[in-house]
Amino acid sequence: MATVEIKPVSSARLPEIALLVLALLVGVGAYVATAITKTGEPPAGLWLHVGALVVFTVATHLLVRHFAPYADPVILPIAVALNGIGLAMIYRLDISYEARGQQDLAVGSKQLIITVAGIILMALTLIAVRDHRRLRKNSYLLMLAGLVLLVLPIFFPAVNGAKIWINLGFITIQPAELTKILLAIFFAAYLVEGRDKLSVGGPKILGLRLPRPRDLGPLVVVWIVSIVVLVGQRDFGTSLLLFGLFVAMIYVATDRVSWLVIGALLMLPFLWMATKVSHVSSRIDGWLHALDPAVYNRPGGSGQLVQGLFGMATGGLFGTGWGSGYPQIVPFANSDFIFASLAEELGLTGVFAILALYLILIERGMRTAIGVRDGFGKLLATGLSFGIAFQVFVVVGGITRVLPLTGLTLPFLAAGGSSLMSSWIIVGLLLRISDAARRPAPTGNLTTAEIAKVTKGNPAKKNAPAQSGATPSNDETQLVHLNKGEAQ
Repeated sequence: MATVEIKPVSSARLPEIALLVLALLVGVGAYVATAITKTGEPPAGLWLHVGALVVFTVATHLLVRHFAPYADPVILPIAVALNGIGLAMIYRLDISYEARGQQDLAVGSKQLIITVAGIILMALTLIAVRDHRRLRKNSYLLMLAGLVLLVLPIFFPAVNGAKIWINLGFITIQPAELTKILLAIFFAAYLVEGRDKLSVGGPKILGLRLPRPRDLGPLVVVWIVSIVVLVGQRDFGTSLLLFGLFVAMIYVATDRVSWLVIGALLMLPFLWMATKVSHVSSRIDGWLHALDPAVYNRPGGSGQLVQGLFGMATGGLFGTGWGSGYPQIVPFANSDFIFASLAEELGLTGVFAILALYLILIERGMRTAIGVRDGFGKLLATGLSFGIAFQVFVVVGGITRVLPLTGLTLPFLAAGGSSLMSSWIIVGLLLRISDAARRPAPTGNLTTAEIAKVTKGNPAKKNAPAQSGATPSNDETQLVHLNKGEAQ
């Protein structure tokens, strides 16, 4: 009987546990330092906080070791470190809120529960999605579910000027956070199936080969959906994210710059419409005229933005230290403006370190996209990684006044249940795809049954020739843009 020869490859789980210990020390250290600075003693709930993080983090590591032994060893520790830093800052703000009699703003305990729920969701994602390619079969159903979730908040009251929340009484959720994941799955499946026709060149204008007019339909549909979200929900951030996500993924799928040009041109009327939505136009006005006293003092003006800017300026290069600043005077300091809170107390050096963590997370996601063998996985990993990068860029750009404020929040750091749980689901999907990317390919003479066993019943490979050197399927050899750097 023929045997299956597997190339010896380190599963890298030992480096992961070492990095997890370091990540936990960062989060717990910040938590303890904050309490000692503000109260002079360790926090009362120290063991509950540390115990919850340690138990669920170690359990997740063991689960990854069993269900995704070849997964990237850096992704999970980075997520734990960012989440821990966010929890520490939220707890630090809770102390100040309670001292000012604003107990209703204290959300640290709730955020810890949401963190545990998010880690559990990530684990369930890893268990339920044994093969990421199976998501492709249900892509249209997932797309429909995503659109339904996206539309639902229109029928609920607006919160802070935008209709992006569903208030169920005992909990308030933001469905768009899950929608971006579902639509990323659909975009990846659609573009894998239709990239050939989308890559066909049409008329050439000014030296640029444009796509055929009949192939513009998908882009126009996504553009219209983004406009509906912008106008119906007054949610500039989500509409911008969905449109940008599709444009980025279609560019990666086709390797045609013309799609970027068309996307940029479609953004012009999109931005013009944004200025006609009162909630969004107020933010744009506050961005352009932040220091104008009339704009600063009016409701919904630039007061929050300017206070955040002065807070970051106070932090300087090394910050005031954990618990030594006054970030609590900025509205939504624990959610929308948590970056400004961190910049004030950790300084430019500290937030650069945080941005470096995001950069590493995004890089590992892109490396996963390059390494995975199937086109669907490449596009999905690219889309999920781009979504994180886009959110970080837009949020940090808004707080530093490079861009208008959008209402998006920083993944893992900001207070908020929907955003945090969706971020952990993304981690679960990236771990699953990276496991497939890093898993060594079988070598030697294999029978059809052995191939099915090694590939865990992947339908795309069940009909592969039973010998080494078989020609890979079309689905595994595309996306020229990513394959140029594919790891050997």
